[in-house]
Amino acid sequence: MSEQSTGRLYGVGLGPGAPSLMTVRAVQVIAEAEVIAYHSARHGRSIARSIAAEHIRADHVEEALVYPVTTGTTDHPGGYRAALEEFYEEAAARLAGHLRAGRTVAVLAEGDPLFYGSYMHMHKRLADRFPTEVIPGVTSVSAAAARLGTPLVEGEEVLTILPGTLPEEELTARLAATDSAVVMKLGRTFPAVRGAFEASGRLAEARYVERATMAGERTGDLGDVDAGSVPYFAVAVLPSRIGSAHTEPRAARPAADGEVVVVGTGPAGPLWLTPETRGALAAADDLVGYTTYLARVPERPGQVRHGSDNKVESERAEFALDLARRGRRVAVVSGGDPGVFAMATAVLEVASQEPYTDVPVRVLPGVTAANAAAAKAGAPLGHDYATISLSDRLKPWEVVAERLRAAASADLVLALYNPGSRSRTWQVGKARDLLLEHRSPDTPVVLGRDVGGPTESVRTVRLGDLVPEEVDMRTVLLVGSSQTRWVTRGDGSRIVWTPRRYPEA
Repeated sequence: MSEQSTGRLYGVGLGPGAPSLMTVRAVQVIAEAEVIAYHSARHGRSIARSIAAEHIRADHVEEALVYPVTTGTTDHPGGYRAALEEFYEEAAARLAGHLRAGRTVAVLAEGDPLFYGSYMHMHKRLADRFPTEVIPGVTSVSAAAARLGTPLVEGEEVLTILPGTLPEEELTARLAATDSAVVMKLGRTFPAVRGAFEASGRLAEARYVERATMAGERTGDLGDVDAGSVPYFAVAVLPSRIGSAHTEPRAARPAADGEVVVVGTGPAGPLWLTPETRGALAAADDLVGYTTYLARVPERPGQVRHGSDNKVESERAEFALDLARRGRRVAVVSGGDPGVFAMATAVLEVASQEPYTDVPVRVLPGVTAANAAAAKAGAPLGHDYATISLSDRLKPWEVVAERLRAAASADLVLALYNPGSRSRTWQVGKARDLLLEHRSPDTPVVLGRDVGGPTESVRTVRLGDLVPEEVDMRTVLLVGSSQTRWVTRGDGSRIVWTPRRYPEA
Protein backbone atom coordinates (compact mmCIF):
# COMPACT_ATOMS: atom_id res chain seq x y z
CA MET A 1 0.00 0.00 0.00
CA SER A 2 1.18 3.55 -0.72
CA GLU A 3 2.21 5.74 2.20
CA GLN A 4 -0.25 8.57 2.87
CA SER A 5 0.42 12.17 1.78
CA THR A 6 3.67 11.51 0.01
CA GLY A 7 5.44 12.72 -3.06
CA ARG A 8 5.27 10.87 -6.35
CA LEU A 9 8.02 8.69 -7.85
CA TYR A 10 8.74 8.84 -11.58
CA GLY A 11 10.97 6.54 -13.56
CA VAL A 12 11.85 8.70 -16.57
CA GLY A 13 13.08 7.07 -19.78
CA LEU A 14 15.37 9.47 -21.63
CA GLY A 15 15.87 7.51 -24.86
CA PRO A 16 19.16 6.29 -26.36
CA GLY A 17 21.23 9.45 -25.96
CA ALA A 18 20.19 12.34 -28.19
CA PRO A 19 18.24 14.88 -26.07
CA SER A 20 15.90 15.42 -29.00
CA LEU A 21 14.70 11.81 -28.62
CA MET A 22 13.29 12.41 -25.15
CA THR A 23 9.50 12.19 -25.11
CA VAL A 24 7.27 15.18 -24.38
CA ARG A 25 6.06 13.43 -21.23
CA ALA A 26 9.63 12.93 -20.00
CA VAL A 27 10.31 16.67 -20.36
CA GLN A 28 7.05 17.49 -18.54
CA VAL A 29 7.85 15.22 -15.61
CA ILE A 30 11.36 16.63 -15.18
CA ALA A 31 9.90 20.14 -15.15
CA GLU A 32 7.34 19.17 -12.47
CA ALA A 33 9.78 17.26 -10.26
CA GLU A 34 11.45 18.74 -7.21
CA VAL A 35 14.16 16.07 -6.92
CA ILE A 36 16.20 14.80 -9.89
CA ALA A 37 18.02 11.53 -9.21
CA TYR A 38 20.45 9.75 -11.51
CA HIS A 39 23.03 6.98 -11.32
CA SER A 40 26.72 7.48 -12.00
CA ALA A 41 30.08 5.78 -11.55
CA ARG A 42 32.64 7.02 -9.00
CA HIS A 43 33.97 9.60 -11.45
CA GLY A 44 30.67 11.44 -10.94
CA ARG A 45 29.75 11.79 -14.61
CA SER A 46 26.24 10.61 -15.45
CA ILE A 47 25.14 9.90 -19.00
CA ALA A 48 21.51 10.16 -17.90
CA ARG A 49 22.06 13.63 -16.45
CA SER A 50 23.92 14.77 -19.57
CA ILE A 51 20.96 13.80 -21.76
CA ALA A 52 18.49 15.76 -19.63
CA ALA A 53 20.88 18.59 -18.70
CA GLU A 54 19.02 21.39 -20.52
CA HIS A 55 15.88 20.61 -18.51
CA ILE A 56 17.52 20.57 -15.06
CA ARG A 57 17.11 23.87 -13.19
CA ALA A 58 19.12 25.45 -10.43
CA ASP A 59 16.24 24.96 -7.96
CA HIS A 60 16.12 21.19 -8.58
CA VAL A 61 17.45 19.09 -5.73
CA GLU A 62 19.92 16.67 -7.32
CA GLU A 63 20.59 13.20 -5.93
CA ALA A 64 23.60 11.53 -7.50
CA LEU A 65 23.37 7.78 -6.84
CA VAL A 66 27.04 6.84 -7.13
CA TYR A 67 27.82 3.16 -7.64
CA PRO A 68 30.43 1.88 -5.18
CA VAL A 69 31.66 -0.57 -7.83
CA THR A 70 31.09 -1.02 -11.58
CA THR A 71 33.17 -4.16 -12.15
CA GLY A 72 33.51 -7.49 -10.38
CA THR A 73 36.29 -6.18 -8.04
CA THR A 74 35.31 -4.97 -4.56
CA ASP A 75 36.50 -5.09 -0.95
CA HIS A 76 32.96 -5.67 0.30
CA PRO A 77 32.90 -8.81 2.52
CA GLY A 78 29.89 -10.12 0.61
CA GLY A 79 31.45 -9.59 -2.81
CA TYR A 80 30.18 -7.75 -5.88
CA ARG A 81 26.50 -8.67 -5.59
CA ALA A 82 26.33 -7.85 -1.90
CA ALA A 83 28.00 -4.49 -2.50
CA LEU A 84 25.38 -3.59 -5.12
CA GLU A 85 22.47 -4.81 -2.99
CA GLU A 86 23.66 -2.61 -0.13
CA PHE A 87 24.00 0.34 -2.51
CA TYR A 88 20.49 -0.12 -3.90
CA GLU A 89 19.02 -0.29 -0.41
CA GLU A 90 20.82 2.91 0.65
CA ALA A 91 19.83 4.72 -2.57
CA ALA A 92 16.19 3.69 -2.17
CA ALA A 93 16.23 4.90 1.44
CA ARG A 94 17.52 8.31 0.31
CA LEU A 95 14.74 8.63 -2.26
CA ALA A 96 12.14 7.38 0.21
CA GLY A 97 13.13 10.23 2.55
CA HIS A 98 12.24 12.79 -0.14
CA LEU A 99 9.01 11.02 -1.00
CA ARG A 100 7.88 10.87 2.65
CA ALA A 101 8.58 14.61 2.87
CA GLY A 102 6.10 15.13 0.02
CA ARG A 103 8.63 15.84 -2.71
CA THR A 104 8.20 14.58 -6.28
CA VAL A 105 11.20 12.49 -7.36
CA ALA A 106 12.20 11.84 -10.98
CA VAL A 107 14.77 9.08 -11.45
CA LEU A 108 16.46 9.52 -14.81
CA ALA A 109 17.25 6.43 -16.89
CA GLU A 110 18.94 6.05 -20.26
CA GLY A 111 16.79 4.22 -22.80
CA ASP A 112 13.73 2.74 -21.13
CA PRO A 113 13.57 2.58 -17.31
CA LEU A 114 12.50 -1.07 -17.20
CA PHE A 115 14.79 -2.35 -19.96
CA TYR A 116 18.16 -3.34 -18.45
CA GLY A 117 17.95 -0.05 -16.55
CA SER A 118 19.24 0.93 -13.10
CA TYR A 119 15.90 2.53 -12.27
CA MET A 120 14.24 -0.87 -11.91
CA HIS A 121 16.15 -1.47 -8.66
CA MET A 122 14.53 1.64 -7.18
CA HIS A 123 11.16 0.66 -8.62
CA LYS A 124 11.21 -2.76 -6.95
CA ARG A 125 11.97 -1.17 -3.58
CA LEU A 126 9.65 1.85 -3.71
CA ALA A 127 6.73 1.33 -6.12
CA ASP A 128 4.64 -0.63 -3.60
CA ARG A 129 5.03 2.15 -1.02
CA PHE A 130 4.63 5.36 -3.02
CA PRO A 131 2.56 6.56 -6.00
CA THR A 132 4.64 5.72 -9.05
CA GLU A 133 4.62 6.32 -12.78
CA VAL A 134 7.07 4.99 -15.37
CA ILE A 135 7.71 7.08 -18.48
CA PRO A 136 8.84 4.76 -21.30
CA GLY A 137 11.76 5.74 -23.49
CA VAL A 138 13.21 4.79 -26.87
CA THR A 139 15.55 1.83 -26.31
CA SER A 140 19.04 1.39 -27.73
CA VAL A 141 17.64 -1.58 -29.67
CA SER A 142 15.30 0.66 -31.66
CA ALA A 143 17.98 3.33 -32.00
CA ALA A 144 20.50 0.84 -33.36
CA ALA A 145 18.07 -0.44 -35.99
CA ALA A 146 17.27 3.12 -37.01
CA ARG A 147 20.94 4.07 -37.35
CA LEU A 148 21.65 0.94 -39.39
CA GLY A 149 18.64 1.67 -41.56
CA THR A 150 17.56 -1.96 -41.60
CA PRO A 151 14.54 -3.82 -40.18
CA LEU A 152 15.14 -5.87 -37.07
CA VAL A 153 12.30 -8.29 -37.73
CA GLU A 154 9.70 -8.71 -40.40
CA GLY A 155 6.67 -10.93 -40.82
CA GLU A 156 6.89 -13.80 -38.35
CA GLU A 157 10.58 -13.54 -37.52
CA VAL A 158 11.59 -13.75 -33.86
CA LEU A 159 13.78 -11.13 -32.19
CA THR A 160 16.00 -12.26 -29.31
CA ILE A 161 17.63 -9.72 -26.98
CA LEU A 162 20.67 -11.03 -25.10
CA PRO A 163 23.08 -9.61 -22.52
CA GLY A 164 26.68 -10.01 -23.60
CA THR A 165 27.52 -11.16 -20.08
CA LEU A 166 26.04 -14.60 -20.80
CA PRO A 167 28.55 -17.47 -21.15
CA GLU A 168 29.88 -17.76 -24.69
CA GLU A 169 28.35 -21.22 -25.24
CA GLU A 170 24.94 -19.95 -24.16
CA LEU A 171 25.19 -16.98 -26.50
CA THR A 172 26.22 -19.31 -29.32
CA ALA A 173 23.21 -21.56 -28.82
CA ARG A 174 20.75 -18.67 -28.69
CA LEU A 175 22.21 -16.91 -31.72
CA ALA A 176 22.07 -20.12 -33.72
CA ALA A 177 18.42 -20.65 -32.83
CA THR A 178 16.94 -17.22 -33.53
CA ASP A 179 16.03 -15.21 -36.62
CA SER A 180 17.22 -11.81 -35.44
CA ALA A 181 19.05 -10.68 -32.32
CA VAL A 182 20.53 -7.77 -30.42
CA VAL A 183 23.35 -8.37 -27.95
CA MET A 184 23.66 -5.66 -25.29
CA LYS A 185 26.39 -4.83 -22.77
CA LEU A 186 29.49 -5.20 -24.88
CA GLY A 187 32.73 -3.54 -23.76
CA ARG A 188 34.82 -6.18 -21.98
CA THR A 189 32.47 -8.94 -23.16
CA PHE A 190 33.12 -8.23 -26.84
CA PRO A 191 35.67 -11.01 -27.54
CA ALA A 192 33.29 -13.67 -26.22
CA VAL A 193 30.33 -12.13 -28.05
CA ARG A 194 32.25 -12.08 -31.32
CA GLY A 195 33.29 -15.69 -30.72
CA ALA A 196 29.66 -16.66 -30.21
CA PHE A 197 28.63 -15.03 -33.49
CA GLU A 198 31.42 -16.87 -35.29
CA ALA A 199 30.67 -20.24 -33.65
CA SER A 200 26.97 -19.93 -34.49
CA GLY A 201 27.75 -19.19 -38.15
CA ARG A 202 26.17 -15.72 -37.96
CA LEU A 203 29.22 -13.42 -37.98
CA ALA A 204 28.85 -12.49 -41.66
CA GLU A 205 25.34 -11.14 -40.95
CA ALA A 206 26.21 -9.26 -37.76
CA ARG A 207 26.35 -5.44 -37.52
CA TYR A 208 27.80 -3.18 -34.87
CA VAL A 209 26.42 0.07 -33.42
CA GLU A 210 28.28 2.18 -30.87
CA ARG A 211 26.72 5.10 -28.96
CA ALA A 212 23.64 5.23 -31.20
CA THR A 213 22.34 8.83 -31.63
CA MET A 214 25.13 10.16 -29.35
CA ALA A 215 28.39 11.98 -30.03
CA GLY A 216 30.98 9.49 -31.27
CA GLU A 217 28.41 7.22 -32.90
CA ARG A 218 29.95 4.43 -34.99
CA THR A 219 28.42 1.65 -37.12
CA GLY A 220 29.85 -1.15 -39.20
CA ASP A 221 30.25 -4.88 -39.66
CA LEU A 222 30.84 -6.69 -36.39
CA GLY A 223 33.66 -8.76 -37.83
CA ASP A 224 35.68 -5.62 -38.62
CA VAL A 225 35.56 -4.13 -35.10
CA ASP A 226 38.72 -3.95 -32.97
CA ALA A 227 37.91 -5.51 -29.59
CA GLY A 228 40.02 -2.96 -27.74
CA SER A 229 37.89 -0.06 -28.98
CA VAL A 230 34.44 -1.29 -27.88
CA PRO A 231 32.66 0.65 -25.09
CA TYR A 232 29.87 -0.59 -22.84
CA PHE A 233 27.34 1.49 -24.78
CA ALA A 234 27.53 -0.61 -27.93
CA VAL A 235 25.34 -3.37 -29.32
CA ALA A 236 25.71 -6.21 -31.81
CA VAL A 237 22.81 -6.65 -34.19
CA LEU A 238 21.56 -9.52 -36.34
CA PRO A 239 19.04 -7.76 -38.60
CA SER A 240 16.09 -9.32 -40.39
CA ARG A 241 17.04 -11.97 -42.93
CA ILE A 242 14.15 -11.03 -45.18
CA GLY A 243 15.32 -8.92 -48.10
CA SER A 244 18.41 -7.75 -46.22
CA ALA A 245 20.71 -5.62 -48.37
CA HIS A 246 23.63 -6.62 -46.14
CA THR A 247 23.47 -10.32 -46.90
CA GLU A 248 24.38 -11.86 -50.23
CA PRO A 249 21.33 -12.91 -52.29
CA ARG A 250 20.75 -16.62 -51.89
CA ALA A 251 20.63 -17.33 -55.59
CA ALA A 252 23.98 -15.61 -56.18
CA ARG A 253 26.08 -17.61 -53.71
CA PRO A 254 29.21 -19.27 -55.20
CA ALA A 255 29.03 -23.02 -55.76
CA ALA A 256 31.86 -23.55 -53.27
CA ASP A 257 29.61 -22.25 -50.48
CA GLY A 258 26.98 -24.96 -50.92
CA GLU A 259 26.49 -27.64 -48.28
CA VAL A 260 24.05 -30.26 -47.04
CA VAL A 261 23.04 -30.39 -43.40
CA VAL A 262 20.99 -33.41 -42.31
CA VAL A 263 18.86 -32.35 -39.35
CA GLY A 264 16.73 -34.27 -36.90
CA THR A 265 13.50 -32.58 -35.85
CA GLY A 266 12.83 -34.94 -32.97
CA PRO A 267 9.62 -36.95 -32.67
CA ALA A 268 7.20 -34.04 -33.08
CA GLY A 269 7.09 -30.24 -33.33
CA PRO A 270 9.25 -27.18 -32.50
CA LEU A 271 9.62 -27.98 -28.79
CA TRP A 272 11.86 -30.92 -29.71
CA LEU A 273 14.29 -28.97 -31.91
CA THR A 274 17.79 -28.22 -30.64
CA PRO A 275 19.19 -24.67 -30.98
CA GLU A 276 21.74 -25.96 -33.50
CA THR A 277 19.00 -27.53 -35.61
CA ARG A 278 16.89 -24.37 -35.45
CA GLY A 279 19.84 -22.36 -36.71
CA ALA A 280 20.53 -24.74 -39.59
CA LEU A 281 16.89 -24.73 -40.65
CA ALA A 282 16.75 -20.93 -40.54
CA ALA A 283 19.95 -20.54 -42.58
CA ALA A 284 18.99 -23.00 -45.32
CA ASP A 285 18.11 -21.91 -48.84
CA ASP A 286 16.32 -25.18 -49.53
CA LEU A 287 14.52 -27.71 -47.32
CA VAL A 288 14.37 -31.27 -48.63
CA GLY A 289 12.42 -34.04 -46.96
CA TYR A 290 9.41 -36.23 -46.44
CA THR A 291 6.38 -33.93 -46.56
CA THR A 292 5.22 -34.93 -43.05
CA TYR A 293 8.53 -33.84 -41.55
CA LEU A 294 8.74 -30.66 -43.61
CA ALA A 295 5.38 -29.63 -42.15
CA ARG A 296 7.07 -29.38 -38.72
CA VAL A 297 9.44 -26.65 -39.90
CA PRO A 298 8.22 -23.00 -39.78
CA GLU A 299 7.75 -21.29 -43.14
CA ARG A 300 10.38 -18.65 -43.94
CA PRO A 301 10.30 -16.21 -46.85
CA GLY A 302 12.90 -16.97 -49.48
CA GLN A 303 13.26 -20.65 -48.64
CA VAL A 304 12.27 -23.31 -51.17
CA ARG A 305 10.67 -26.56 -49.96
CA HIS A 306 11.05 -29.83 -51.80
CA GLY A 307 8.68 -32.41 -50.33
CA SER A 308 8.53 -36.05 -51.41
CA ASP A 309 7.24 -39.48 -50.47
CA ASN A 310 8.84 -41.38 -47.60
CA LYS A 311 10.14 -44.20 -49.86
CA VAL A 312 12.54 -42.28 -52.11
CA GLU A 313 15.43 -41.71 -49.73
CA SER A 314 18.28 -42.16 -52.24
CA GLU A 315 16.62 -39.92 -54.81
CA ARG A 316 16.00 -37.29 -52.11
CA ALA A 317 19.64 -37.44 -51.03
CA GLU A 318 20.91 -37.09 -54.60
CA PHE A 319 18.57 -34.15 -55.22
CA ALA A 320 19.84 -32.37 -52.09
CA LEU A 321 23.48 -32.92 -53.04
CA ASP A 322 22.83 -31.61 -56.56
CA LEU A 323 21.38 -28.43 -55.07
CA ALA A 324 24.46 -28.02 -52.86
CA ARG A 325 26.76 -28.43 -55.88
CA ARG A 326 25.06 -25.35 -57.32
CA GLY A 327 25.93 -23.29 -54.21
CA ARG A 328 22.72 -23.82 -52.26
CA ARG A 329 22.64 -24.37 -48.49
CA VAL A 330 20.39 -27.39 -48.13
CA ALA A 331 18.78 -28.83 -45.00
CA VAL A 332 17.62 -32.42 -45.38
CA VAL A 333 14.85 -32.74 -42.82
CA SER A 334 14.48 -36.02 -40.95
CA GLY A 335 12.26 -37.08 -38.07
CA GLY A 336 13.77 -38.07 -34.72
CA ASP A 337 17.53 -38.41 -34.99
CA PRO A 338 18.72 -38.50 -38.63
CA GLY A 339 21.23 -41.24 -37.84
CA VAL A 340 18.68 -43.67 -36.36
CA PHE A 341 16.82 -45.46 -39.19
CA ALA A 342 16.60 -42.12 -41.00
CA MET A 343 18.08 -39.86 -43.68
CA ALA A 344 21.71 -39.47 -42.58
CA THR A 345 22.71 -42.87 -43.92
CA ALA A 346 21.05 -42.26 -47.28
CA VAL A 347 22.74 -38.86 -47.71
CA LEU A 348 26.18 -40.10 -46.67
CA GLU A 349 25.92 -43.14 -48.94
CA VAL A 350 25.25 -40.97 -51.98
CA ALA A 351 27.76 -38.32 -50.85
CA SER A 352 30.49 -40.99 -50.88
CA GLN A 353 30.08 -41.41 -54.64
CA GLU A 354 31.14 -39.26 -57.57
CA PRO A 355 30.34 -36.49 -58.33
CA TYR A 356 29.41 -35.59 -54.73
CA THR A 357 32.58 -36.40 -52.77
CA ASP A 358 33.54 -32.72 -52.50
CA VAL A 359 30.13 -31.52 -51.24
CA PRO A 360 30.30 -30.62 -47.52
CA VAL A 361 27.86 -32.72 -45.45
CA ARG A 362 27.03 -32.31 -41.77
CA VAL A 363 24.70 -34.36 -39.56
CA LEU A 364 22.96 -32.68 -36.64
CA PRO A 365 21.44 -34.91 -33.95
CA GLY A 366 17.84 -34.94 -32.81
CA VAL A 367 15.79 -36.51 -30.04
CA THR A 368 14.98 -40.11 -31.00
CA ALA A 369 11.54 -41.69 -30.72
CA ALA A 370 12.97 -44.22 -28.26
CA ASN A 371 14.40 -41.53 -26.00
CA ALA A 372 11.21 -39.50 -26.16
CA ALA A 373 8.98 -42.44 -25.29
CA ALA A 374 11.36 -43.57 -22.55
CA ALA A 375 11.31 -40.15 -20.91
CA LYS A 376 7.50 -40.11 -20.92
CA ALA A 377 7.39 -43.57 -19.33
CA GLY A 378 10.20 -43.02 -16.82
CA ALA A 379 13.63 -44.53 -17.49
CA PRO A 380 13.25 -47.93 -19.16
CA LEU A 381 16.50 -47.34 -21.09
CA GLY A 382 18.44 -46.77 -17.89
CA HIS A 383 20.78 -49.72 -18.56
CA ASP A 384 22.16 -51.45 -21.68
CA TYR A 385 19.73 -51.60 -24.57
CA ALA A 386 19.58 -52.48 -28.26
CA THR A 387 17.71 -50.68 -31.03
CA ILE A 388 16.21 -52.86 -33.77
CA SER A 389 13.92 -52.11 -36.70
CA LEU A 390 11.20 -54.71 -37.29
CA SER A 391 10.83 -53.66 -40.92
CA ASP A 392 11.81 -56.32 -43.45
CA ARG A 393 11.70 -53.86 -46.35
CA LEU A 394 15.49 -53.34 -46.38
CA LYS A 395 16.64 -56.58 -44.71
CA PRO A 396 15.23 -60.14 -44.53
CA TRP A 397 13.01 -61.07 -41.60
CA GLU A 398 15.44 -63.87 -40.77
CA VAL A 399 18.06 -61.22 -39.93
CA VAL A 400 15.54 -59.37 -37.74
CA ALA A 401 14.61 -62.58 -35.90
CA GLU A 402 18.26 -63.54 -35.34
CA ARG A 403 19.03 -60.15 -33.84
CA LEU A 404 15.95 -60.27 -31.62
CA ARG A 405 17.03 -63.64 -30.26
CA ALA A 406 20.60 -62.46 -29.65
CA ALA A 407 19.51 -59.30 -27.84
CA ALA A 408 16.84 -61.12 -25.85
CA SER A 409 19.21 -63.87 -24.75
CA ALA A 410 21.69 -61.17 -23.64
CA ASP A 411 18.91 -59.69 -21.47
CA LEU A 412 19.07 -56.29 -23.16
CA VAL A 413 16.21 -53.83 -23.05
CA LEU A 414 14.89 -53.50 -26.62
CA ALA A 415 13.76 -50.41 -28.52
CA LEU A 416 11.76 -51.67 -31.50
CA TYR A 417 11.23 -49.29 -34.42
CA ASN A 418 9.00 -49.61 -37.50
CA PRO A 419 6.84 -52.27 -35.86
CA GLY A 420 4.02 -52.34 -38.40
CA SER A 421 2.14 -50.63 -41.21
CA ARG A 422 -0.85 -51.25 -43.46
CA SER A 423 1.22 -53.69 -45.52
CA ARG A 424 3.13 -55.22 -42.58
CA THR A 425 0.82 -56.53 -39.89
CA TRP A 426 2.45 -59.72 -38.65
CA GLN A 427 5.91 -58.69 -37.42
CA VAL A 428 4.80 -57.50 -33.97
CA GLY A 429 3.16 -60.83 -33.21
CA LYS A 430 6.20 -62.77 -34.42
CA ALA A 431 8.52 -60.56 -32.34
CA ARG A 432 6.36 -60.96 -29.22
CA ASP A 433 6.32 -64.76 -29.53
CA LEU A 434 10.07 -64.88 -30.07
CA LEU A 435 10.76 -62.64 -27.05
CA LEU A 436 8.49 -64.76 -24.84
CA GLU A 437 10.95 -67.61 -25.35
CA HIS A 438 13.46 -65.54 -23.33
CA ARG A 439 11.35 -63.14 -21.21
CA SER A 440 8.64 -63.49 -18.61
CA PRO A 441 5.08 -62.69 -19.79
CA ASP A 442 5.10 -60.05 -17.00
CA THR A 443 7.92 -58.08 -18.69
CA PRO A 444 6.81 -54.44 -19.10
CA VAL A 445 6.44 -53.13 -22.64
CA VAL A 446 6.09 -49.38 -23.23
CA LEU A 447 4.01 -48.42 -26.29
CA GLY A 448 4.84 -44.84 -27.25
CA ARG A 449 2.70 -43.49 -30.07
CA ASP A 450 3.01 -40.01 -31.61
CA VAL A 451 5.09 -38.82 -28.65
CA GLY A 452 5.02 -35.02 -28.52
CA GLY A 453 2.23 -34.91 -31.10
CA PRO A 454 -1.48 -34.11 -30.79
CA THR A 455 -2.50 -37.78 -30.47
CA GLU A 456 0.26 -38.78 -28.05
CA SER A 457 -0.30 -42.03 -26.19
CA VAL A 458 2.19 -43.67 -23.84
CA ARG A 459 1.10 -46.76 -21.96
CA THR A 460 2.66 -49.88 -20.50
CA VAL A 461 1.41 -53.46 -20.91
CA ARG A 462 2.67 -56.94 -20.06
CA LEU A 463 4.63 -58.63 -22.84
CA GLY A 464 2.16 -61.49 -22.65
CA ASP A 465 -0.73 -59.05 -23.21
CA LEU A 466 0.78 -57.19 -26.17
CA VAL A 467 -1.86 -56.98 -28.92
CA PRO A 468 -0.27 -56.55 -32.39
CA GLU A 469 -3.38 -54.87 -33.81
CA GLU A 470 -2.88 -51.98 -31.39
CA VAL A 471 0.55 -51.15 -32.82
CA ASP A 472 1.17 -49.09 -35.98
CA MET A 473 4.06 -47.39 -37.78
CA ARG A 474 3.90 -44.35 -35.48
CA THR A 475 4.54 -46.48 -32.41
CA VAL A 476 7.87 -47.38 -30.82
CA LEU A 477 8.05 -50.37 -28.45
CA LEU A 478 10.36 -50.47 -25.43
CA VAL A 479 10.62 -54.03 -24.12
CA GLY A 480 12.09 -54.35 -20.64
CA SER A 481 14.86 -56.71 -19.51
CA SER A 482 14.58 -59.14 -16.62
CA GLN A 483 15.53 -56.24 -14.32
CA THR A 484 13.07 -53.61 -15.61
CA ARG A 485 10.53 -52.52 -13.01
CA TRP A 486 7.15 -50.83 -13.22
CA VAL A 487 5.13 -49.48 -10.32
CA THR A 488 2.05 -47.40 -9.68
CA ARG A 489 2.86 -44.36 -7.57
CA GLY A 490 0.69 -42.57 -5.00
CA ASP A 491 -0.89 -40.24 -7.56
CA GLY A 492 -1.97 -43.19 -9.72
CA SER A 493 0.70 -42.65 -12.38
CA ARG A 494 2.70 -45.64 -13.59
CA ILE A 495 6.45 -45.41 -14.08
CA VAL A 496 8.90 -47.82 -15.68
CA TRP A 497 12.65 -47.97 -15.07
CA THR A 498 15.62 -50.27 -15.51
CA PRO A 499 18.09 -50.19 -12.61
CA ARG A 500 21.64 -49.17 -13.46
CA ARG A 501 23.08 -51.87 -11.21
CA TYR A 502 22.90 -55.38 -12.67
CA PRO A 503 23.02 -58.34 -10.24
CA GLU A 504 26.21 -60.37 -10.21
CA ALA A 505 25.98 -63.90 -11.61
